[in-house]
Amino acid sequence: METIPVLPPPATESPTPWNWARKNLFSTWYNSILTVVCLIIAFQTIKGIIVWATTKAQWRVLEANLPLFFAGRFPRESYWRLWIVSAIIALLGGLTWGNIQREERLWNPPLLIILGAAVVGAVISPIDLTSRFYLLANIIVAAASYWAGRQINPKIMSWMPAIWVLSFPIVLWLIKGGLGLTEVSTNDWGGLVLTLFLAVISIVLSFPLGVLLALGRQSSLPVVRLLSTLYIEIIRGLPLIGILFLGQVMLQLFLPPEYPKLDRVIRAIAGLTLFSAAYLAENVRGGLQAVPRGQIEAARSIGLNTPLLTILIVLPQALRIVIPAIGGQFIGLFMDTSLLSLFGMLELIGISRAVLANPSYIGRYAEVYIFVGIIYWIFCYSMSLASRKIERTLGVGER
Repeated sequence: METIPVLPPPATESPTPWNWARKNLFSTWYNSILTVVCLIIAFQTIKGIIVWATTKAQWRVLEANLPLFFAGRFPRESYWRLWIVSAIIALLGGLTWGNIQREERLWNPPLLIILGAAVVGAVISPIDLTSRFYLLANIIVAAASYWAGRQINPKIMSWMPAIWVLSFPIVLWLIKGGLGLTEVSTNDWGGLVLTLFLAVISIVLSFPLGVLLALGRQSSLPVVRLLSTLYIEIIRGLPLIGILFLGQVMLQLFLPPEYPKLDRVIRAIAGLTLFSAAYLAENVRGGLQAVPRGQIEAARSIGLNTPLLTILIVLPQALRIVIPAIGGQFIGLFMDTSLLSLFGMLELIGISRAVLANPSYIGRYAEVYIFVGIIYWIFCYSMSLASRKIERTLGVGER
């Protein structure tokens, strides 16, 4: 019997940057040419941006109007209330993220880079000394609560959703006032505060409504199924700008004269919620249809009735499947708040337009919209990271 010779293992190159570049960027002559051309274009583009940002851009428009971008016309003497709100969000957000990251390394390099950049940004930011102190305090609260969230018993941390819900009346009281605090009209809400308020409330309200509509569209009751289908198809056939116009301008014309006028923030939230819920319902319906039939039959075989079957078996699996789609829907809803600037609401885009209308800052479009774009990107990318982390935790696409 012939003996098969034992061959040595294939030679491998050390993973140096040059070896990686030679394999991925300069593997052939045409790849080398394409790489060189792309590097030249990238260099010229980055060089132009740096030259413009350091020599031509007039960043004073941001420094002079920074409070407007973040708080709108909120009274300056009540800014401390907004800082307390941000501290509450930093505390709960840090605890939640620490609990999610429980199995990961405590202070990984990306997190340390973000934390260091936040501290440096707070120190050098063009704001008054008191605001810098509050900003640094919020960063410390977020870091400390992140550490605490990893240490606290998971059974206790399971109450975090309820704590988030209970914190909302406190946050609303601090922003709006009343009960001992000076009341601030919603006409004075603006900037990032208004954008986040509209987006968060709309997301929280549209999610359960979208789930109910998805379940209603698959209901065995003809009336429920018909009404859910009509609602979804009608709303999805209308542009968001039209729904917001009906809510902000036309709604009051259909109400009796003696009926009190609805607050414009409530009308904006209603329009965003009703629109987003219809699209969310279709995402959830896709997840419901993807649940294996055997899961439903197995649950029925052990005696589960329809409500328990839906709540305990079908819905958790369906929501797990459509986490990427839901995350994208929430990011889209956050960006859709910018349309409210067309109706005179001074959220981020509305504040930007108001600042650019000032004769002192005419023509400073690039500086203002780059700054606003960075703010939108930070929040949207954070939502994307959270969505991907939840996907990895639940093993979406793996099992």
